[in-house]
Amino acid sequence: MSDYDVRMIVLSTDDLDDSIAFYRDTLGFELKFRDGTHFAALDGGSVTLALATALDHPIPGKVAVGIKTDDVDAAAKAVEDNGGAILKAPYDDAYERRAVVYDHMGNGLVFYSPLPRS
Repeated sequence: MSDYDVRMIVLSTDDLDDSIAFYRDTLGFELKFRDGTHFAALDGGSVTLALATALDHPIPGKVAVGIKTDDVDAAAKAVEDNGGAILKAPYDDAYERRAVVYDHMGNGLVFYSPLPRS
């Protein structure tokens, strides 16, 4: 079993309300979480479909794959050591530790791990 779990696909949007309505009404995805007018997570079954504006998207205008891991720093280093590149070094936001990287072919990946709750 891998230490990495693909959990999310992040799509870009310029209009969060419109995108939520599209995926809800067209595909029946239920809204799981919303953060203002810049981020929403929809229930895509085994993978969360995230919609994000440029304010909250790790690589605006691109598709990014969210990969949950226990060690964000080691994951980012492994990618860099094997021909990829770090776009945004590991950092903590309000909810999780993240790193944004490109694989060796330029595909966007976001490694993340929930922060302990205080």
